[in-house]
Amino acid sequence: MQINQENYYSEAANREYFSVSQYKSFLSCEARAMAEISGEYERPVTKALLVGSFVDRYFEGTLDEFMKENPGIYTRRRELRADFKRANQIIEIVKTDPKFMDSMSGEKQKIFTFEMFGVKWKIKLDSYNPGKAITDLKVVARMDRLPQWRYDIQGAVYQKGVEICTGDRLPFYLAVVTKEKVLDRDIWQIPQSTLDFALRQVEENIGRYVDIKEGRIEPEHCGRCDYCKSIKKARVRNYNELLEA
Repeated sequence: MQINQENYYSEAANREYFSVSQYKSFLSCEARAMAEISGEYERPVTKALLVGSFVDRYFEGTLDEFMKENPGIYTRRRELRADFKRANQIIEIVKTDPKFMDSMSGEKQKIFTFEMFGVKWKIKLDSYNPGKAITDLKVVARMDRLPQWRYDIQGAVYQKGVEICTGDRLPFYLAVVTKEKVLDRDIWQIPQSTLDFALRQVEENIGRYVDIKEGRIEPEHCGRCDYCKSIKKARVRNYNELLEA
Protein backbone atom coordinates (compact mmCIF):
# COMPACT_ATOMS: atom_id res chain seq x y z
CA MET A 1 0.00 0.00 0.00
CA GLN A 2 1.02 3.60 -0.58
CA ILE A 3 1.62 5.44 2.71
CA ASN A 4 0.32 8.98 3.14
CA GLN A 5 -0.63 11.35 5.97
CA GLU A 6 -4.15 9.90 6.19
CA ASN A 7 -3.24 6.21 6.50
CA TYR A 8 0.20 6.41 8.14
CA TYR A 9 -1.05 5.20 11.54
CA SER A 10 -3.66 2.76 10.21
CA GLU A 11 -3.77 -0.92 11.18
CA ALA A 12 -3.16 -1.89 7.56
CA ALA A 13 -0.02 0.26 7.39
CA ASN A 14 1.24 -1.13 10.70
CA ARG A 15 0.74 -4.71 9.49
CA GLU A 16 2.63 -4.12 6.26
CA TYR A 17 5.40 -1.83 7.50
CA PHE A 18 7.70 -1.60 10.49
CA SER A 19 8.17 1.79 12.14
CA VAL A 20 10.50 2.93 14.90
CA SER A 21 7.66 2.94 17.42
CA GLN A 22 6.64 -0.60 16.41
CA TYR A 23 10.21 -1.85 16.60
CA LYS A 24 10.64 -0.31 20.06
CA SER A 25 7.35 -1.87 21.12
CA PHE A 26 8.70 -5.31 20.14
CA LEU A 27 11.92 -4.50 22.01
CA SER A 28 9.90 -3.70 25.14
CA CYS A 29 7.29 -6.51 24.96
CA GLU A 30 6.76 -8.77 21.97
CA ALA A 31 3.28 -9.82 23.07
CA ARG A 32 2.08 -6.25 23.49
CA ALA A 33 3.51 -5.30 20.10
CA MET A 34 1.50 -8.05 18.42
CA ALA A 35 -1.64 -7.09 20.34
CA GLU A 36 -1.23 -3.52 19.10
CA ILE A 37 -0.73 -4.64 15.50
CA SER A 38 -3.84 -6.86 15.62
CA GLY A 39 -5.95 -4.11 17.19
CA GLU A 40 -6.48 -6.19 20.32
CA TYR A 41 -4.76 -3.62 22.53
CA GLU A 42 -4.36 0.15 22.29
CA ARG A 43 -2.08 2.03 24.62
CA PRO A 44 -3.90 4.75 26.56
CA VAL A 45 -3.27 8.32 25.47
CA THR A 46 -1.52 9.94 28.42
CA LYS A 47 -1.54 13.60 29.35
CA ALA A 48 2.22 13.73 28.72
CA LEU A 49 1.67 12.41 25.19
CA LEU A 50 -1.05 14.99 24.53
CA VAL A 51 1.17 17.83 25.77
CA GLY A 52 3.92 16.68 23.41
CA SER A 53 1.43 16.44 20.55
CA PHE A 54 0.19 19.97 21.33
CA VAL A 55 3.70 21.36 20.77
CA ASP A 56 4.30 19.04 17.79
CA ARG A 57 1.15 20.24 16.08
CA TYR A 58 2.14 23.88 16.51
CA PHE A 59 5.32 23.26 14.53
CA GLU A 60 3.38 21.18 12.04
CA GLY A 61 0.97 24.08 11.55
CA THR A 62 -2.11 22.08 12.60
CA LEU A 63 -2.56 23.18 16.22
CA ASP A 64 -6.07 24.55 15.59
CA GLU A 65 -7.20 21.17 14.28
CA PHE A 66 -5.61 19.41 17.26
CA MET A 67 -7.47 21.64 19.70
CA LYS A 68 -10.77 20.85 17.96
CA GLU A 69 -10.01 17.11 17.94
CA ASN A 70 -9.25 17.06 21.68
CA PRO A 71 -11.96 18.91 23.63
CA GLY A 72 -10.64 17.33 26.84
CA ILE A 73 -7.80 19.84 26.91
CA TYR A 74 -10.36 22.47 27.96
CA THR A 75 -12.15 23.03 31.27
CA ARG A 76 -15.92 23.48 31.43
CA ARG A 77 -15.29 27.21 31.16
CA ARG A 78 -13.56 26.58 27.82
CA GLU A 79 -10.19 27.52 29.24
CA LEU A 80 -7.09 25.47 28.54
CA ARG A 81 -6.22 23.10 31.36
CA ALA A 82 -3.01 23.84 33.25
CA ASP A 83 -0.81 21.35 31.36
CA PHE A 84 -1.83 22.82 28.02
CA LYS A 85 -1.41 26.39 29.21
CA ARG A 86 2.12 25.28 30.01
CA ALA A 87 2.44 23.83 26.50
CA ASN A 88 1.42 27.23 25.12
CA GLN A 89 4.08 28.87 27.28
CA ILE A 90 6.66 26.42 25.97
CA ILE A 91 5.73 27.35 22.41
CA GLU A 92 5.94 31.08 23.13
CA ILE A 93 9.37 30.69 24.73
CA VAL A 94 10.96 28.54 22.01
CA LYS A 95 9.57 30.87 19.35
CA THR A 96 12.01 33.49 20.64
CA ASP A 97 15.01 31.14 20.38
CA PRO A 98 16.59 31.50 16.89
CA LYS A 99 18.73 28.36 17.17
CA PHE A 100 15.78 26.21 18.24
CA MET A 101 13.50 27.57 15.52
CA ASP A 102 16.21 27.15 12.88
CA SER A 103 16.57 23.49 13.84
CA MET A 104 12.85 23.02 13.17
CA SER A 105 12.77 24.99 9.91
CA GLY A 106 12.70 22.03 7.52
CA GLU A 107 9.81 20.30 5.79
CA LYS A 108 7.35 19.06 8.41
CA GLN A 109 6.08 15.48 8.74
CA LYS A 110 7.95 14.25 5.68
CA ILE A 111 7.16 10.58 5.00
CA PHE A 112 9.62 8.06 3.54
CA THR A 113 9.07 4.36 2.86
CA PHE A 114 11.94 2.00 2.09
CA GLU A 115 13.28 -1.53 2.49
CA MET A 116 15.99 -2.20 5.04
CA PHE A 117 17.30 -5.59 6.25
CA GLY A 118 14.69 -7.21 3.98
CA VAL A 119 11.85 -5.43 5.76
CA LYS A 120 9.50 -2.61 4.67
CA TRP A 121 9.75 0.50 6.86
CA LYS A 122 7.86 3.79 7.17
CA ILE A 123 9.14 6.93 8.87
CA LYS A 124 7.71 10.40 9.40
CA LEU A 125 10.19 13.22 10.10
CA ASP A 126 9.34 16.23 12.26
CA SER A 127 11.77 18.46 10.34
CA TYR A 128 13.59 17.44 7.17
CA ASN A 129 16.17 19.76 5.62
CA PRO A 130 17.26 18.06 2.37
CA GLY A 131 21.02 17.79 2.20
CA LYS A 132 21.41 19.30 5.68
CA ALA A 133 19.76 17.59 8.64
CA ILE A 134 16.99 15.53 10.19
CA THR A 135 15.54 16.92 13.42
CA ASP A 136 13.01 15.38 15.78
CA LEU A 137 11.14 17.48 18.32
CA LYS A 138 10.86 16.19 21.89
CA VAL A 139 8.99 17.63 24.88
CA VAL A 140 10.29 15.85 27.99
CA ALA A 141 10.17 16.04 31.77
CA ARG A 142 13.94 16.45 32.15
CA MET A 143 16.98 16.40 29.90
CA ASP A 144 18.69 13.61 31.81
CA ARG A 145 15.89 11.20 30.92
CA LEU A 146 16.56 11.37 27.17
CA PRO A 147 18.72 8.21 26.91
CA GLN A 148 16.09 5.96 28.49
CA TRP A 149 13.77 6.50 25.50
CA ARG A 150 16.33 5.12 23.00
CA TYR A 151 16.16 7.99 20.58
CA ASP A 152 19.40 6.63 19.15
CA ILE A 153 17.30 3.89 17.53
CA GLN A 154 14.98 6.49 16.04
CA GLY A 155 17.90 8.51 14.71
CA ALA A 156 19.59 5.44 13.23
CA VAL A 157 16.49 4.28 11.32
CA TYR A 158 15.60 7.80 10.18
CA GLN A 159 19.13 8.48 8.97
CA LYS A 160 19.44 5.18 7.11
CA GLY A 161 15.97 5.51 5.61
CA VAL A 162 16.71 8.94 4.20
CA GLU A 163 20.04 7.67 2.90
CA ILE A 164 18.36 4.74 1.15
CA CYS A 165 15.76 7.04 -0.43
CA THR A 166 17.92 10.05 -1.35
CA GLY A 167 21.56 8.97 -1.20
CA ASP A 168 22.29 11.58 1.49
CA ARG A 169 23.54 10.58 4.93
CA LEU A 170 22.36 13.43 7.14
CA PRO A 171 23.16 14.23 10.76
CA PHE A 172 20.36 13.54 13.25
CA TYR A 173 19.38 16.04 15.91
CA LEU A 174 16.90 16.16 18.77
CA ALA A 175 15.32 19.57 19.42
CA VAL A 176 14.43 19.13 23.09
CA VAL A 177 12.44 21.32 25.45
CA THR A 178 11.58 20.39 29.02
CA LYS A 179 8.35 20.88 30.97
CA GLU A 180 10.18 22.01 34.11
CA LYS A 181 9.09 25.10 36.05
CA VAL A 182 12.06 26.86 34.48
CA LEU A 183 12.15 25.10 31.13
CA ASP A 184 15.37 23.98 29.51
CA ARG A 185 16.00 23.67 25.80
CA ASP A 186 18.87 22.44 23.66
CA ILE A 187 19.68 20.85 20.32
CA TRP A 188 21.33 17.45 20.75
CA GLN A 189 23.25 15.77 17.94
CA ILE A 190 23.51 11.99 18.31
CA PRO A 191 27.06 10.97 17.32
CA GLN A 192 27.47 8.83 14.22
CA SER A 193 29.15 6.03 16.22
CA THR A 194 26.06 5.86 18.46
CA LEU A 195 23.72 5.76 15.46
CA ASP A 196 25.83 3.04 13.81
CA PHE A 197 25.73 0.90 16.96
CA ALA A 198 21.94 1.31 17.27
CA LEU A 199 21.45 0.33 13.63
CA ARG A 200 23.48 -2.85 14.16
CA GLN A 201 21.17 -3.70 17.07
CA VAL A 202 18.15 -3.22 14.81
CA GLU A 203 19.69 -5.54 12.21
CA GLU A 204 20.33 -8.19 14.88
CA ASN A 205 16.79 -8.08 16.27
CA ILE A 206 14.58 -7.49 13.25
CA GLY A 207 14.63 -11.07 11.94
CA ARG A 208 13.01 -12.41 15.11
CA TYR A 209 10.39 -9.63 15.10
CA VAL A 210 9.50 -10.37 11.48
CA ASP A 211 9.04 -14.04 12.35
CA ILE A 212 6.76 -13.08 15.24
CA LYS A 213 4.80 -10.62 13.13
CA GLU A 214 4.25 -13.21 10.41
CA GLY A 215 3.20 -15.89 12.89
CA ARG A 216 6.18 -18.22 12.54
CA ILE A 217 7.10 -18.02 16.23
CA GLU A 218 5.20 -17.05 19.36
CA PRO A 219 5.91 -13.70 21.03
CA GLU A 220 7.28 -13.58 24.55
CA HIS A 221 5.43 -11.73 27.31
CA CYS A 222 7.48 -9.31 29.38
CA GLY A 223 5.12 -9.81 32.34
CA ARG A 224 5.53 -6.18 33.45
CA CYS A 225 3.71 -3.93 30.99
CA ASP A 226 0.05 -2.92 31.29
CA TYR A 227 -0.93 -5.31 28.51
CA CYS A 228 0.67 -8.30 30.20
CA LYS A 229 -0.91 -7.39 33.53
CA SER A 230 -4.31 -7.00 31.87
CA ILE A 231 -4.36 -10.60 30.57
CA LYS A 232 -2.51 -12.45 33.34
CA LYS A 233 -3.96 -15.04 35.68
CA ALA A 234 -2.87 -15.38 39.30
CA ARG A 235 -0.23 -17.99 40.05
CA VAL A 236 1.76 -19.07 43.08
CA ARG A 237 5.16 -17.38 43.16
CA ASN A 238 8.24 -17.33 45.36
CA TYR A 239 8.32 -14.28 47.63
CA ASN A 240 12.11 -14.09 47.24
CA GLU A 241 11.58 -12.95 43.64
CA LEU A 242 10.62 -9.57 45.08
CA LEU A 243 13.79 -9.41 47.17
CA GLU A 244 15.93 -10.07 44.10
CA ALA A 245 14.23 -7.48 41.88
